[in-house]
Amino acid sequence: MKYRIEKDSLGELQIENDKLYGVQTARALENFKISNLKMPLDFIKSVAIVKMAAATVNVALGLLDEKIGDAIIKASSEILGGNYSDQFPIDIYQTGSGTSTNMNVNEVIANRACELLGGQRGDKSLCHPNDHVNKGQSSNDVIPSAIHISTALKVEGVLLPALNKLMKSLYERAEEFKTIIKIGRTHLMDATPVTLGQEFSAYGRQIELSIERIKNTLSFIYELPLGGTAVGTGINTHKEFGGRAIKEISSITGINFCQAKNLFEGLSSKDGIVFFSGALNTLACSIMKIANDLRLLNSGPRCGFAEITLPALQPGSSIMPGKVNPVIPEAAIQVAATTMGLHNTISTAGSSGLLELNVMMPLIGYYILFMVDILSNSINHLNDKCIAKLKPNIDKCEDYVNWSMALVTPLSAKIGYDKSAEIAYEAYTENKKIKDLVIEKGILTPDEAEKLLDPWNMV
Repeated sequence: MKYRIEKDSLGELQIENDKLYGVQTARALENFKISNLKMPLDFIKSVAIVKMAAATVNVALGLLDEKIGDAIIKASSEILGGNYSDQFPIDIYQTGSGTSTNMNVNEVIANRACELLGGQRGDKSLCHPNDHVNKGQSSNDVIPSAIHISTALKVEGVLLPALNKLMKSLYERAEEFKTIIKIGRTHLMDATPVTLGQEFSAYGRQIELSIERIKNTLSFIYELPLGGTAVGTGINTHKEFGGRAIKEISSITGINFCQAKNLFEGLSSKDGIVFFSGALNTLACSIMKIANDLRLLNSGPRCGFAEITLPALQPGSSIMPGKVNPVIPEAAIQVAATTMGLHNTISTAGSSGLLELNVMMPLIGYYILFMVDILSNSINHLNDKCIAKLKPNIDKCEDYVNWSMALVTPLSAKIGYDKSAEIAYEAYTENKKIKDLVIEKGILTPDEAEKLLDPWNMV
């Protein structure tokens, strides 16, 4: 193995020649051997977007040599293209500002730029990770900006399309099932009838509202604190740098980002991400409710509700032959539970702003993207493998309605609550249908019973 020597303010280190990263990354690898969790590539790409935009603006402002700037832009674009993904190995549990990750990206870009300029890796006279790649920036404004950029890209590119597809699918099933009457249930006990379509319309509206809530959080995600540098004052950067760099980022991503109205707040607070995480938490509550309802409605197939049948995707037991479980909803409720727990993690991390800086930014960046990823994937699975393919069991639904004691409810307006309750109890103890009993006891004529106790008049 061949090595090169790189140095920083703490001294020299040997770096393997096949590594694009440099001495500060090597130190971080030694210091943070904690979890084997690495910053997601989507996050690294967002840092590279910042570096690309910064180089473009610094060249335009006359602060960076054009050849060096072009090499930085080219190296950054290669990272955006998916190259060098193995060169970002630092654990997420690192310095709370994310300086190690920022310098990791700076070093990879600088060393690749050296190659593009015809030199050797580690030749800081050609391209310096701090003086050139990080020019006009600090980890303290780059990392929170990258958190917001990567989150916005994920939400608009993955999560919202998945949610829109699920909402459309649920509303389509609601329309398809509007003529299927079934018994309603409150407290898991028989209640007055509803249609299967009405139940599914509630699920569709839950997802529609989650879409609205998530969109309402994005205005806070679109604010970037770039230009604040170390503490929010913008020290060591051009006064136009932040605004112009953010315009460049908007051009690269196609998302209309803006500079944070208060850069001090942008560095010290992560309230916008916590607010967004709250919308994900609410979405997780909706997914938990929908998935659990599907499991209950599918229960059986002979000794449960069995009002719907979910697709059979795999054997469900290693000991009970023929058993098939609702695996997709079960995966969904686990994702929902994870999201709820991680919202608490994000809330704790987001409140860890000590004076001028939040010091849990790598944790926030990792887990907010993780939440968006698992929710998006789970939602697509729930839609494609479950919602879109489930079948209603119409006869079972109608049979439950006909036998339900809740059909006595309209009778209370005619004979009173107490007398109706007696009828319901008698029907239950004697295993008779409400309609048959009231006719038998002469309370209603057959025609009256048919009209008053028609379940379609109750939905």
